[in-house]
Amino acid sequence: MDRDLLPELFHAAVDAADPGRAILAHLPDRPRGRTIVVGAGKAAAVMARAFEAAWDGPVEGLVVTRYGHAVPTARIEVVEASHPVPDEAGYLAARRMMAMVHGLSPDDLVVALMSGGGSALLPAPASGLGFADEQAVTRALLASGLSITGMNLIRNELSAIKGGRLAALAAPARVVTLVVSDVAGDDPALVASGPTVPIGGSRAEVRRLVALHRLELPPAATALLASDANPAPRPDDPRFARNGVAVVASAALSLEAAARAAAARGLAAHILSDAIEGEAREVALVLAALAREVAGRDRPFAKPALLLSGGETTVTLRGTGKGGRNAEFLLAFALAIEGVPGIAALAADTDGIDGSEDNAGAVADGTSAARMRAAGIDPRAALAGNDAWSAFHAVGDLFVTGPTGTNVNDFRAILIG
Repeated sequence: MDRDLLPELFHAAVDAADPGRAILAHLPDRPRGRTIVVGAGKAAAVMARAFEAAWDGPVEGLVVTRYGHAVPTARIEVVEASHPVPDEAGYLAARRMMAMVHGLSPDDLVVALMSGGGSALLPAPASGLGFADEQAVTRALLASGLSITGMNLIRNELSAIKGGRLAALAAPARVVTLVVSDVAGDDPALVASGPTVPIGGSRAEVRRLVALHRLELPPAATALLASDANPAPRPDDPRFARNGVAVVASAALSLEAAARAAAARGLAAHILSDAIEGEAREVALVLAALAREVAGRDRPFAKPALLLSGGETTVTLRGTGKGGRNAEFLLAFALAIEGVPGIAALAADTDGIDGSEDNAGAVADGTSAARMRAAGIDPRAALAGNDAWSAFHAVGDLFVTGPTGTNVNDFRAILIG
């Protein structure tokens, strides 16, 4: 069994999500008026560079990406800001973007380039909330264990830019949104909390989510959710009648590319799902049980086999260690396959950054837990303290790629030889 195949599969998946190539197939018609590009997310700068290179006509605009993810552009300004907790750079960029699309005509075109991470990169608190309130809401959501769908539904109700509000500001201009999807099901309204695509949720639903997860929100946010203020535009709002949206890259397409790469090496690949959600350590137990079943009994798939999956797991913070959801998934997976020969796995974020450090994820096999103990790390204690980064760092099994320029969420490959 060759663990070196796992990074090769990751790069095949990332290449399939290259927004530069994907955008070429989805260019809108040139308008009679101005073309203004806006955008946010970890892939926003790469998308902006690709768009302005392909666009036959004048173009101007502003996109916001995470620190370290900027690329050179000629006509579209790129601003870097903080993720996952918003900072002032993102706040100021969001205000400039809202002003940029205000007062346009029906002859103008707004192209919105949206990708994962945009929710934090475009902070614009609703009236009655301060920027510190939005930061506090974000911290509460990150520690909650909520799915990205649930987080973005809550963010929508507390924002002046999310949930289609940016598109409403741009009316009567036509808005075309191009999306690199990082959400289960590829709903464009949930990517970056949909600044140009209205979300169909309700405030009552959001209040139930807040109560169910016992979120401690700032008083101003709680008061807004209890009121009818700041209503989100509905999907059938006539201001959106001429608008368009396209998902140009997604986890499904990336997993299919990885499966083709495996097939070229003579390895049978099985895509389990592109939309797996849930607590990272719990998802790990399920996939580890499946891997053990294949390894020991050749069912439900005969070995050698490759199990591929995507989606976005979550982590409920219990400790103060270093890491992200993919490293946490893999640490729990390593413990669950300890001592089982013939299984190796990679779990990584396709944007190249998993959580708080500079690694995309990690690689593990049946010897990982024992090697961690030999290096002075108790893997179970590390898992309990959300310190998967330290555990994999100790054995040299962190997977580091740097920013990839795209983001279609988690990539998991389990190789059973």
